[in-house]
Amino acid sequence: MQEKLLELANKIGIASSFSDAGMVRREYGVSPEILQKLLAALGYPAGTPREAEASLQKWDERRWRSVLEPVYVREQSNLCFDVVVPLETDASQISVRVFDEHNILYPVSFRIEEHQAEKAIDGRELKKNLIRLDGSLEIGYYTVAVSVGENEYKTMLAVAPERCYEAPGMEHKLWGYAIQLYSVKSERNWGVGDFTDLAELVKISAHSGADIIGLNPLNVLCHDFPENASPYQSISRLFLNPVYIDVERVPEYLSSDKLLIADLLDEIRNTELIAYGKIYPLKIKILEKCFERFQKSKDELRRDAFKKFCREQGDDLERLALFQSLYEVESPKVWGGWRAWPQEYRSPQAAGIKDFAAAHKDRIEFFKFLQFEADRQFSNAQKVVKDLGMKIGFYRDLAVGVGKDSAEYWSSPDLFIRDFGTGAPPDAFFPQGQKWGLCTFSPEALKEKRYQPFIKILRANMRNAGALRMDHVMSLMRLYVVEDEGSEGTYLYYNFEDMLNIVALESHLNQCVVVGESIGNIPDGFLDALHRRNIHPLSILWGERGDAGWGDFYAPEVYPREAFTSVGTHDIPPLKMWWFGYDIALNASLGIISEETKNEEYRKREGDRWKLLALLDRNGVWPGDRPRSGDYIYGENYPEGIEEAVHAFLARSNSQVFLAQLEDFLHVTQRQNLPGTDYDKHPNWRRRLPVALEKLVSDIAYIRNVAAIRRER
Repeated sequence: MQEKLLELANKIGIASSFSDAGMVRREYGVSPEILQKLLAALGYPAGTPREAEASLQKWDERRWRSVLEPVYVREQSNLCFDVVVPLETDASQISVRVFDEHNILYPVSFRIEEHQAEKAIDGRELKKNLIRLDGSLEIGYYTVAVSVGENEYKTMLAVAPERCYEAPGMEHKLWGYAIQLYSVKSERNWGVGDFTDLAELVKISAHSGADIIGLNPLNVLCHDFPENASPYQSISRLFLNPVYIDVERVPEYLSSDKLLIADLLDEIRNTELIAYGKIYPLKIKILEKCFERFQKSKDELRRDAFKKFCREQGDDLERLALFQSLYEVESPKVWGGWRAWPQEYRSPQAAGIKDFAAAHKDRIEFFKFLQFEADRQFSNAQKVVKDLGMKIGFYRDLAVGVGKDSAEYWSSPDLFIRDFGTGAPPDAFFPQGQKWGLCTFSPEALKEKRYQPFIKILRANMRNAGALRMDHVMSLMRLYVVEDEGSEGTYLYYNFEDMLNIVALESHLNQCVVVGESIGNIPDGFLDALHRRNIHPLSILWGERGDAGWGDFYAPEVYPREAFTSVGTHDIPPLKMWWFGYDIALNASLGIISEETKNEEYRKREGDRWKLLALLDRNGVWPGDRPRSGDYIYGENYPEGIEEAVHAFLARSNSQVFLAQLEDFLHVTQRQNLPGTDYDKHPNWRRRLPVALEKLVSDIAYIRNVAAIRRER
């Protein structure tokens, strides 16, 4: 039984053992119980020897039971695909036609390489031939029709370039900002950063010499629970979060609307933390009034634009709006999300959906209107990017997964892995490992759907973007999955070459640079594969050092040229917090680390501070009027000018792109997110920047840090 179980797991791509990325690398064996659960969730039960044997046979015969696979993803230099035909089939009985996306016949010649393999299935003798197209095809998606005798079969051929897109101007060393849009403070917004703030930030950034603005994921979150604010827990990665709509810029908004909410607006603007539970309903209240006016409007151009948007977004928008309407009705009645709804509502095809949609037509249209307006305002911000000539512009962030209680999962539950969520084993930054609670694609189901869900998500997030950050890019090869009701997990492997080729193809079609967030447990050879495909790595100051994070910081010329470099990330303490060790104290206060570990981390941090000071000294990056004036042992003040020195050092690095964080400019001492905690323990995703947008360019810390960067870039 054990032998068959391991054989099956290996064939399907489930790791039966793995190593972590901790400070001391450890090996883990995966229990038979976890292997059996994951195999069953993927459609290959193996709870008994008989089941394991049957699943092995099912896997071995899977490819032989169809003439063509649903999709072939190939580089331009290797245009080939296999075809399964009866053993007696002669090459003269096979013909091939290729159609482009407009269904126009594309002239090609082909040759057949016979007898790649043979197999008997249900008494039929079959062989697998390889068909190779001569010449080349432009990158894109094609329909291939293969005739075998009198029968015709079709598949999709995705033709990819060898490397991802590279934006003009990236031969120069560029810089910009990594921001959390919600955190942007302004004198005019409604308590949370919005798309108008984003457009203003573009103007400020371009004036300062920046060419890129990194953004948190902007995807739509749960309408009924706005306090669930993690941008990495969206309900759909295809659409935008309406909280970023500037209500006062909606064409149907009236100035009198503000009189109804003036007192509450003053309150939510001045809270220490972003009060999503008050801000979002307030925006929705006024947006509902705007929608009522829109429905009665005689502005045919705007109404036609709405219809066009709905038509282009098609079933995906319809299902999101339907899901949100259902959720709004059902969430007060049952706890547990859509999986606890009445059976007649648990999928778009369920028995009660048609009647519900008819009865709630206006509300469904309202949710579509929110997406229409969010897209319009975001596109207007992108127009400012183009007008000001930023070389990259918006650098969007694509989350690795989607929330369990999401429109994506509800729309296509068979596409995702049942009873398992994503996470990560222990690593240098998170020694306890992580359990993210996100669902993710089943590799086989994704391929059966011709990778269309993945392609749509890439396109949606490359929209209005010059670059895309792929969160946890290792998921293109493998993803650590953890059982929902437990803590044990293992790695599940994907078709890496297919995934890489699709990313490269969409990168060119959308003219979007691709960046891979590869912090954590990185497989051997993985970074080399990304490099070959021109997927830029991320590099952070705290990671660019020797001895697995214990040694000296690297010199600027050692940094990878192709990297997008920053001091830290949203999950890592800002510079001033790190310096004083406030993050260590926070972890101890929440019971994340023990008292003994806390003392060990303080000792290590003291050594790290000395190493950082020595690095800045060696490279001569202290500001001329703020040289290092002491050793800054614990108890002394924050070193004046250290953030300028750090930014000058990273700006000097070999990396193509440097991203500064405004939190470091402005001496913030609280982190945006503490992984592994909910907002009842730590106010994740709720911190406002301390300086309003209107005052940013006159802020002395902003002025000095920009000057430090520009001296080096």
